[in-house]
Formats: sequence, structure tokens, C-alpha cells
Amino acid sequence: MSELKLLLKEAGEILKEGFYGKFDTNYKGKADLVTTYDVKIEQFLIPRLQKMYPNDQIIGEESFKNEVFPESGIFVDPIDGTTNFVHHLPYVGISVGVWRNNEPVEAGVYNPILDEMYYAKKGMGAFLNDLPLQVSHTTKLQNALLATGFPYTKNSSKEDLGFVLNSLSNLLPKIRDIRRYGAASLDLCMVARGIFDGFYEINLKPWDVAAGILILKEANGKISTHDGLKYSMNKRTIVASNNKIHKELIENIDFES
Repeated sequence: MSELKLLLKEAGEILKEGFYGKFDTNYKGKADLVTTYDVKIEQFLIPRLQKMYPNDQIIGEESFKNEVFPESGIFVDPIDGTTNFVHHLPYVGISVGVWRNNEPVEAGVYNPILDEMYYAKKGMGAFLNDLPLQVSHTTKLQNALLATGFPYTKNSSKEDLGFVLNSLSNLLPKIRDIRRYGAASLDLCMVARGIFDGFYEINLKPWDVAAGILILKEANGKISTHDGLKYSMNKRTIVASNNKIHKELIENIDFES
């Protein structure tokens, strides 16, 4: 087992301790939660990741304070799906993505509640608990099951709320259905797994998607911005798919910059 997977397994024991136990919760924004376990897991991961990747910067959700993100580094989300964690909904993940020169090279997303370990290394495929992943074969948007998320900025930004509502209005009549589970790293893995056919969201942070992007790419999926351009760490939108519905999907996402 890779060093990264072993580390995520260890961190998963801490997450389970909190999920089935007690913790304190605070607010980073009107709806953006942080728990003592978000901090505890990140503090556990960072020194170990520094030893594993001594030449890389660690960018952790709870410790990184800059507004502009580097294109290389180790992007860490100690609990992706904190709101789910707080409400004991078992759709939570610990996400670590290694990026160099604006390209993902290694990734792990671990849901310890369901014991699901997603892992990928560039050029070597993507796996769930050591079984290879492959995107779905859906070729028409009308047959697609999509996932999305609602940004925390929906409370303060009319533009971001408009993106959510307008995109839903455009897409819902043209797809099979849509799901919103609240953990982007796992949503991307579910596209890689062939359960979802596509995913889109606005105003995610790099630690939300850094790992899931490589896992999806290695499962033969596609990633872009809402207008079909290459995704990078400081872009506002992300669209992911099985590659086959990508063009139709981005045509129906409503974004006005």
C-alpha cells in the first residue's frame, strides 16, 4: 500500500472518533462550518505530509490564509463534507492531492465511514479499494445523472446564487436527475466510478477538488471550466464528466462573469 493511502487510513481513524463521538463546531462564515476535528486531522496530516513530500508546499484548508493559490503543492482537505460530518451523514472524505506545475500527479480521497479509498497516480489509473475505476458510458445528456453543490457564497453573492438557480433551471428538464451530497472530492470520485455522469460547481477551493480531478482523469473522465477551458487552481468554476456528455453539459451551465 502506498504511503499516502496508509496515511489517509490513519487519519480516517481520527475522523471516525469524531463522527461517532463529540466535537465542537464553529462558523467560518454564515453557513461554512469548522469543527475541532477539521483542525485535529489537518494538524495530524501536515507534519507527516511534509516528511513524505519535503520539497512541496502544504496547502491546508484550515491553515492556508492567502487568496491566490499556487499551481504546485499538496492540497489538503481534512474533512470534505464538514456539514455532513456535523449531521452524521456518512458522505465525508479526507482529500489529499499532489500537484506540480498545474498538473495533478498523485491523489487520495478516503471515506473512513464507508471504508472507501480512492487513489490515483498519474499515468497509472484510478482505483477504489484497489479495484480499477472507469467512467460511465452514458452518451446523451438526457440520460445523465449529475451531481452539483451549492457554494457558501450563496448567502452573500447574488451572482453565485444566480449560477445555482439558473443552471438548475436549464439542466433539470434535459437530464435524468441531479444529486447534491455536499462533498466535491467524493462527487468527482463518483463520476470516476461511473455512478454520476457529470458534476459542476462554482467557487470551490483547490483542496476540494485537487485529488478528485486526478482520480477522474485517470478513470478517463474530463475536467474543464464552465466554458470548456482548462481548469486551474484559481478558476471559479469546474465541470467534470465522463467525457461523452461534456459538450452538452457545459452548453447548459449558466454563468455570467
